[in-house]
This record gives sequence, structure tokens and C-alpha cells, in this order.
Amino acid sequence: MQNVVVENAKIMFRNFSGAEGKFNPAGRRNFCVFLDSDVGHQLKKDGWNIRWLQPRDDDSEEQAYLQVKVSFSNKPPKIVMVSSKGKTAISEETVNILDWADIKSADLVITPYEYSVNGRSGISAYLKTLYVTIAEDEIEQKYANAPDSAEGCIGGCGNCDICDGGCAG
Repeated sequence: MQNVVVENAKIMFRNFSGAEGKFNPAGRRNFCVFLDSDVGHQLKKDGWNIRWLQPRDDDSEEQAYLQVKVSFSNKPPKIVMVSSKGKTAISEETVNILDWADIKSADLVITPYEYSVNGRSGISAYLKTLYVTIAEDEIEQKYANAPDSAEGCIGGCGNCDICDGGCAG
């Protein structure tokens, strides 16, 4: 079974924080990615759990999508946020910022995991790699190169009024 690469992806139903909700138990991090119809049909045929959004009007087609799990327990995914300031690695502790980020584009690699539990089998989709480019407005771009006064804060120096004496300065 091969990884699935989706470039210029549109992602929705984001729950990188793992917040409990009507359709999500607490701690389960995930999101959904839209797929081209042909890709959706092929993955469905291969055993992936592809779902379809019904069209809002008669002139549209149903939209294929796949729920992707985000797990840091075995092999953590590589998640990188790209902005005018450059690339920033996203960790398990900071991944929740993607729930509300204004994402301009996303490129991702999805790893399949074949399961067979209680007579049910299929393929779960796990995030392997995600690069998200953030859409920045005019004000964010204006201040993109301003120095960050809290940069380097790690705690304990006694010289910092930004974080109560807890920076490397």
C-alpha cells in the first residue's frame, strides 16, 4: 500500500487540538481533505474510508473527502507552517494553532494503515507530512520583519520584562 500525496489540498473540519465534539471523542486529532472525484473513487475501491459531501445545488457534483488522523504517539508527523517569515516546525504542543489558521494552501502526504478489528477491516489514513502556507493580510505583511521581543525566551535569566525574567537574554 502506497502513501497518498495531495498537493494544493483543501482541508476542512480541522481538529488538530483533539477537542471533544459531537463527532469526535476528546484527544482524537484529525482533519478532512477534499479529493478529486477520480482519486476518491480509486481510493474507495482500494479500501480507504472515502466519504462524499452532497452538492448544495443541482449543478454541482458530490465532493469526495477523506478523514486524516494526526497521531504523535508512534512516529510523529512532520508539520511545517510557511509564512512570509519563513518555515516554522509545528509540534504536538503547538499544532492546535492550525485549527483557526487562515490556510492559503496545503501539501500533504498520507500514510495508509490497514486494520482488521472485530470483523471490520479497511484502511485508516494517518498524516505523515504537512506543509501549510498561511494567508497573511496587509497588516501581518507590514509587520512580518519586525523583531520579536520574546524571541529566545527559555526561562530563568532575570533580564526580561516580557516573560517575567524568563528569557535567554
